[in-house]
Amino acid sequence: MSPTFAALGLDKLSWEDRLALVQELWDSITAEKPGGLLTDAQREELRRRVAEADANPDDVIPWEQVKAEGRARMRS
Repeated sequence: MSPTFAALGLDKLSWEDRLALVQELWDSITAEKPGGLLTDAQREELRRRVAEADANPDDVIPWEQVKAEGRARMRS
């Protein structure tokens, strides 16, 4: 079984130390997998979306609207 958060004593760290540990952990994970954690198809989809956003910079939905719609969906 994998060690738990509490068993490792991580629950006793300050949030700053836990955040630094998360960053260090993430860096070690991404260093082991060349190209990051995305598949080629995911990477290509992100490139397509960035190109579409760059081509249509005014075609956006404000964050407040997205957030409000998401909250409304969760209530229903």
